Amino acid sequence: MNSVLKVNHLSKSYGRMEAVDSLSLELAEHTIYGLLGRNGAGKTTLLNMITGGMFPDGGEVVVHGRPLHKGEVPTQVCYIREKNFYPNGARVRDVLQMASAFHPDWDSGLASRLLGTFKLNPRKKMRQLSRGMESMVGNIIGLASRAPLTIFDEPVLGLDVLMREKFYRTLLEDYTEHPRTILLSTHLIDEIATVVEQVFIMENGSILMSEEVEQIRERAYTVSGSSAVIASFVEGRRVIHSEGYGQVGVAVLYGVLSEQERSEAESRGLLIDGVPLQKFFAYLIEEGQGNE
Repeated sequence: MNSVLKVNHLSKSYGRMEAVDSLSLELAEHTIYGLLGRNGAGKTTLLNMITGGMFPDGGEVVVHGRPLHKGEVPTQVCYIREKNFYPNGARVRDVLQMASAFHPDWDSGLASRLLGTFKLNPRKKMRQLSRGMESMVGNIIGLASRAPLTIFDEPVLGLDVLMREKFYRTLLEDYTEHPRTILLSTHLIDEIATVVEQVFIMENGSILMSEEVEQIRERAYTVSGSSAVIASFVEGRRVIHSEGYGQVGVAVLYGVLSEQERSEAESRGLLIDGVPLQKFFAYLIEEGQGNE
């Protein structure tokens, strides 16, 4: 695997609060990743350290094979923050022009086309834009930058469903023509499930799970039926969530389930079904909190 980014045992504290706790992860080239977590999970702190905006208390960040030193901003990286502050009176075209100066592979033709795609007036002042349209200006910068490592922090805030779908579709189309490493930080796992190849699920400054999306789909499942039979079935398995209603129960599990095990469970009156990724994500967070 050709590594674009390596994070080794990264830590950052604010007083007694451990925002990022000895976290490690690695991103390969030409791959789309998702960084998932609730607000306060430590995602933005992690991204700020990766991109040189904040220095860690411990650990190491290696970008394109080179360790990142204190006060250094990595090259060939485009980081689109959740919230940006623009010069007073700046217009959309001014912001795009400023961004182009920082990215040597900038594609001005793509930026112009995307203004049309997302119906953005280049002469409009940034302060006049809605929250969603402000997000789209950042997203255009991320796409037009052509940076080998592009990071989007909550890229669809303020966008309606149709605009979110259009953004994801545009991102995938452009990625197909110009592969690079993309990291999408969000809490909307169902929406990005068809876009990303691998997810990192983060809570309390740590990575709870790092898996390929298809593997999560294959290994996450629900079991419902008699509470007594479920209790016997789940023994020795990883139970993410469980609840009961009298003599009937439901459990969410994670792991490999063979066809023979599935048949045996169904022969005992249990119903095996899939689980929506957003629910699985929420239950996994609850499990992580329970292990504190």
